Amino acid sequence: MKRRMLLKIGGAAFEGNAEIAHLAQAIKMISDIEFIIVHGGGGEISQALKQANRGTKFIDGIRVTDEEDMQIVEHVLSEKVNERIASALHENGIAAQRLSGKTDSLLVVEPLRRNGHEYGFVGTVTQVNPQAIFSSLRESKVPVVSPVSADEDGHSFNVNADSAAAALAAGAKCTDLVYFTNVPGVKIGEDPQAALSISEAKRLIAAGIITGGMIAKMESIFDVLDHGVERVYILQWQNEDTLAALIKNNSINGTIIKR
Repeated sequence: MKRRMLLKIGGAAFEGNAEIAHLAQAIKMISDIEFIIVHGGGGEISQALKQANRGTKFIDGIRVTDEEDMQIVEHVLSEKVNERIASALHENGIAAQRLSGKTDSLLVVEPLRRNGHEYGFVGTVTQVNPQAIFSSLRESKVPVVSPVSADEDGHSFNVNADSAAAALAAGAKCTDLVYFTNVPGVKIGEDPQAALSISEAKRLIAAGIITGGMIAKMESIFDVLDHGVERVYILQWQNEDTLAALIKNNSINGTIIKR
């Protein structure tokens, strides 16, 4: 089977079109791997909510989202951010297919409840129907996926982009999952960790060393490694050579998570 790599992008590392252009150049240099992109957009969501005089509350790194917030979240992620990324890829020679978790029921969700907390219109993925992804790949297009998804009744839910990426990587039978960030992987104190096992990562969470949004990312990684994805990286995006260096040399400025 052809190597298939899901790239989760977001945060400060990909705020501008220049970074997307660099990503397009990196993808163009690699002909023997299929790519899928899942994006977040937390900074732009926060800005849009602020402009609408809506507050933002996080629990364990997850944004609590009520019904009015959800309309704003969906507009930002599935329209503004998704279109910006796909258009920038097109302009740099990459055929892209705009999708969301709602496209052909790509990601079916139910309300997220964890540790006694409820998060409103925040979903956890219960089912992946990857036909839209496979169709795009057959047409040699890079799927660009917004994490906004729907439950079985068609109601929109905000899904943590890290969690959506993990669910889709497993459901679409990816060999690799790469979380591109603006930080050099997982740190203990000020020391980046080149590699962590699942047991080591769980110990760091229990000790309060891994906190906030990294907890949700790690929980997604544990699950994806149990469902056939071979390699998971938390990797700092630097330039258009970052992806090639990872693929050719397994040389990374970040952390690989393994069983």
